[in-house]
Amino acid sequence: MSDHSESEPGHGNSPAAWVAVIIMLVAIAGGTFAFWFDLPWLVWSFAGLVVVGLIVGAVLARLGFGVNGARSAQKVHS
Repeated sequence: MSDHSESEPGHGNSPAAWVAVIIMLVAIAGGTFAFWFDLPWLVWSFAGLVVVGLIVGAVLARLGFGVNGARSAQKVHS
C-alpha cells in the first residue's frame, strides 16, 4: 500500500474552509426561511452574508489558515 498523505491536496480541510462554509450554510438556511416568509430585504441580506463568507474564507486563507497554511495544523490520515 502506498502513502497518499503527500499527494492529497486536502480538499478544503482547513480552518479557513470550515469557517467559510459554516457562514455560507447559515446564510443559505436563513435566506431560505426569509424567502418562505416573503421577506425580500432579509433574503438579500442573507445573500450578502454568503459573499461575506467567501471573503472571510479568503482572508483566513491569506492569513495562513488555509490548506498547507503556516497556522493550520496538518492532520495525518491513516
